[in-house]
Amino acid sequence: MDDQEMQLKVRRVTDKFTESMYVLANEPSVALYRLQEHVRRSLPELVQHKTDMQSWEEQSQGAIYTVEYACSAVKSMSNSSFCFKNIDSLLHQAIRMKEQISSSQGRRKRTMDSGMQKEGPEKHSSGM
Repeated sequence: MDDQEMQLKVRRVTDKFTESMYVLANEPSVALYRLQEHVRRSLPELVQHKTDMQSWEEQSQGAIYTVEYACSAVKSMSNSSFCFKNIDSLLHQAIRMKEQISSSQGRRKRTMDSGMQKEGPEKHSSGM
């Protein structure tokens, strides 16, 4: 019985050892198969995500450029307030000068009209 028990134990150990060797020998190929299966399933989704991210990046870059351009335009406008103040003062001066010219022309016209009224009847009566 000792011999039979020993043979049974040895057979169990060798069977377990053989099974372990078989698993160890095939484990890399099983692992590679699982990796391939995973890649095949997830790769199209990853490619779609990458494409989406590239599109969003392009849109973001465009928006950033637009915002930076608008900021520089606003800064240049705030820096040009001196020019606008000069333009404003020049416009006020032009308006005042126009008013002065208009009032002086109005005075001249009134003077000429009143002078013509005084001279007018005399010229007409002596001319007839």
